[in-house]
Amino acid sequence: MLRARVLLLGSGRPSRRDQVDAYRVLVEVNPKAYGPKLVDALLSLHYESRSPEMDVALTAEAARVARGIEVGEPNRAERLRRALDAHRASLFALGRRTQGRAVCEELAAAGLSTPLTIALAEEGYFARAAELDEAAARDEDSDNVFWSRVRWAANLEGAGRHDAASTVFGELLEVTRHKAAEHRTSLSILTWELVHFSRMRDAVGDGAGAAAARREALGVLEELATTGEPKNWSCILGWWKTLFVLSGRAAEPAASPESPMPPFGAEHGWSRHVREGFLGMLAGLEAQAATLREAHRLPELVDVRRRICVRAAVRDGDHPYRFEERFTPCFDEGVALARRTPDDRARLARALVDRSMFFAAARTFEPAHADFAEAVALLER
Repeated sequence: MLRARVLLLGSGRPSRRDQVDAYRVLVEVNPKAYGPKLVDALLSLHYESRSPEMDVALTAEAARVARGIEVGEPNRAERLRRALDAHRASLFALGRRTQGRAVCEELAAAGLSTPLTIALAEEGYFARAAELDEAAARDEDSDNVFWSRVRWAANLEGAGRHDAASTVFGELLEVTRHKAAEHRTSLSILTWELVHFSRMRDAVGDGAGAAAARREALGVLEELATTGEPKNWSCILGWWKTLFVLSGRAAEPAASPESPMPPFGAEHGWSRHVREGFLGMLAGLEAQAATLREAHRLPELVDVRRRICVRAAVRDGDHPYRFEERFTPCFDEGVALARRTPDDRARLARALVDRSMFFAAARTFEPAHADFAEAVALLER
């Protein structure tokens, strides 16, 4: 105990490991004073760790100590949430989903439901995930309405509740319309939402609703092509990325506890092993595309190349550096391949819409408008 105190009070700065060792000794004597400090030190050491197994051990200890902090102590709830969230992430990184889910349940009881919502969506439990989204929406911050409503609508769709999903997304769309009219959000974001809403309505056979949304989006793109954005916005690529990736969910295997998939509709919070597994499919998809190209099976090739493009967006679709240069070949190839299937208007229209929305993300509005106008003409022919 004396050595621990001398270490912490000495003139030199102890390492993270030494701090943890010292606080472990002192917490046995005075848990009220040193418990919170041990939690902080354990989490700091965890952030420096490069060992997944060590991460699990450190965060498990941090969570245990945080649970033992007396109720009512300053910052107890915040420390407990941080410790549990770090433990959840470390468990999921190793694919230990059953244990990770249990920590998510504890986090939800502590007032942080998003990790549980995402874990449920990854395993295909969309109905319960949507229930949590609905509960969270009552207290949502207006600045986060896009992220919460997109995820909620995506989970409702996953549960087969398409009309409810359209209602939730339609409410978001109405908010965005008002914000855009008052120059409080980007017209590009409004366009992406309108296009996604049209996809939702097409998926349930509501051709009239889909066409109306596309026509509204075309009008917004015409305004953008003529005058540009009314004001400059910081990076908004996350909005584009989230909706583009979500649009690819139907082409992917169904999520299940045995084979989790990304929580489409959520930009952040994906379990590390789920994200790595999704991106790890790239090699197989590239090989499949090569086989399809050799066999001149163009419709299937168009679909596989789109799945590859979705993964490219997952990997770095919100990174602005050389964004247009990096992604243009992907979307140009999609349109070029689709044009070689002249009798398949739906695939060509989809490829044109994809490239149009990408051009809007790259702030190249004239070609965005041209592509989308062509797509609308194809779909309404």
